[in-house]
Amino acid sequence: METSKAAVPFQALPVSKKRTSLRNLIGGTPIYTILLIYFIAIAYPLFWMVVSSFKSTEEIFTNSWALPKEWMWSNYVEAWNTGISGYFVNSLLVTSITCFLTVLISALGAYGLARFDFKAKKFLLVFCMGGMMLSPQVSLVPLYKLIQSMGIHDTYWAMILPYVAYRIPITILLIRASFLEVSKELEEAAYLDGCNSWTIFTKIFVPMNIPIMMTSVVLTAYFTWNEFMFALIFVDSDALKTIPAGLMQFRDALATNWGVLMAGLMISALPIILLFLCMQKYFVRGLASGSVKG
Repeated sequence: METSKAAVPFQALPVSKKRTSLRNLIGGTPIYTILLIYFIAIAYPLFWMVVSSFKSTEEIFTNSWALPKEWMWSNYVEAWNTGISGYFVNSLLVTSITCFLTVLISALGAYGLARFDFKAKKFLLVFCMGGMMLSPQVSLVPLYKLIQSMGIHDTYWAMILPYVAYRIPITILLIRASFLEVSKELEEAAYLDGCNSWTIFTKIFVPMNIPIMMTSVVLTAYFTWNEFMFALIFVDSDALKTIPAGLMQFRDALATNWGVLMAGLMISALPIILLFLCMQKYFVRGLASGSVKG
């Protein structure tokens, strides 16, 4: 009798799990439908741009919704030789320097705000938060005059310095929130072992917070690589232009080779896509870090 009583729940357990799973699936159908529609709305323009980059201008307008009749790989060769190669190198140089300076300065600032006590600490924190409220478009005219007075107009620094300045506030807040999670006991033990503040920063705080550092790199690189306004106004020489501003040269007054332009857009988007795919695990972990304290 005991065996038969024990066997009933055991046999009924899988059925109950199946019913629960079916109920959850039916209840979540509207959410899955919305997510699927959202995915299509986001992914299809990218798919259309990829397909159009292999078409001629005539085929883009006459056969927009179909696959190319002939895959024109020459569009990418022409786009690269027309000037994308130079713009690509400029974007790579500006983005690399901007990411390095932004993360370095922000990490040092975040370390000071997280671990040191001084009178202006709260004021500096509020000041950093206020920096996120200032739109680049609002400061365009005074910033242009400042760059002219500094003598760096039409140089790489005319883009790098504003990029760094506008990315530091949000980067400091992200890294500071992650630094606050480092236990003070670990820091005190390092002081007892004879370490100074710089050694603790480089040997403890930086290695323990690599995910948030990589997250900051991805966010800064995304902003810098796609920035258009500063790159167009602060730089006049075609040899110094980055990809977003340089792609304007692909548009002629009377005719535009849209196939080549789409190929140029794909070349410009590919590095950021690859960067995000390579650092995806760090990006997710970095966003999650600092979510409890702050």
